[in-house]
Amino acid sequence: MDTRLVKIEDIEAQNADIDLAASILKDGGLVVIPTETVYGLGGDATNPASSKKIYEAKGRPSDNPLIIHIATAQDAEKYAHTNEIYYRLADAFMPGPLTVILQKKDTVPYETTGGLDTMAIRCPSHPVAHAIIERAGIPIAAPSANISGRPSATSSEFVVEDFFGRVDMIVDGGDCEIGLESTIVMIKNDSLVLLRPGAITLDALSCVCEKVEISPTIEGVLGEDEHPLSPGMKYKHYAPASPLVLLDGNDEDVLEFLISEQKTKRCAIICYDEELDALEDKLLLPIGAKDDIVSHGKMIFARLRQCDKLSPDIIYAHLPDKYGLGLALHNRLIRAAAHTVLKIDKDYFTKGV
Repeated sequence: MDTRLVKIEDIEAQNADIDLAASILKDGGLVVIPTETVYGLGGDATNPASSKKIYEAKGRPSDNPLIIHIATAQDAEKYAHTNEIYYRLADAFMPGPLTVILQKKDTVPYETTGGLDTMAIRCPSHPVAHAIIERAGIPIAAPSANISGRPSATSSEFVVEDFFGRVDMIVDGGDCEIGLESTIVMIKNDSLVLLRPGAITLDALSCVCEKVEISPTIEGVLGEDEHPLSPGMKYKHYAPASPLVLLDGNDEDVLEFLISEQKTKRCAIICYDEELDALEDKLLLPIGAKDDIVSHGKMIFARLRQCDKLSPDIIYAHLPDKYGLGLALHNRLIRAAAHTVLKIDKDYFTKGV
């Protein structure tokens, strides 16, 4: 397939490019679009054939539902059954990195919802994404633009790696602002269930809805017979080619461990800026200062993808805390590491493990 690659820097001056992207989508084609979270692989959410193309292009299991992107929060009325809590969330967080699970209407086919009677819907804040969706006049089903299981794409460079020749058009809108996929919540009576953490944190949600439950699947794994209500719940996600091990311990012990491992292993290390001087300058992938969790979130997928180019024997990274945005980062890394966590403390060194 011939793929058009277009960089959009000025929406008003590049109306023709916006029109082309919208036209391709309306005609049933696939267009990769930038969002504030990660890049999305877009198709017409109301067209079963387009949704099937998305699953095929990603290599994504067909029971893994697609998130539907709309131009305004009110557009949800055309495709889903909304309620008072939805509009409270919309007033607080839309446009923005929040996805809400709602009961679908017949305007959305089961091919888009993974066979579910519910659907995942959000209104992105990225100006290029918004312009394309508005111009197309249709809802855009857009899961993350990566081959299923790989780290999500936060720049056009990584999109091109996965999808050049697989889609009709790739729209380069620059690096993604957040770098982690949207927060996903399900409305349950008068409360919310947090299905996937993101930049809209648990504390922020609690300011809008007093009762917020945390789904056990954020850290656990669904069984083979269980059907995922949202993306990222069941299947292996975000994983680099080499095994990733998360290190759980205080900074001093973890740094001592990493210094030791560099002497005997070809290991890639996703590290804090403060650790650079103590470590050998080989296969180091810094993600910012220790306390800069926003930088960690923005950079983690890019670093995981860079690991694939380095081909290390093993990758080490810190196990994030679960506070604020850290919960989202923890969720992504736990899945990328297939829940492989190594506890590092003084006993580890004493035992000579």
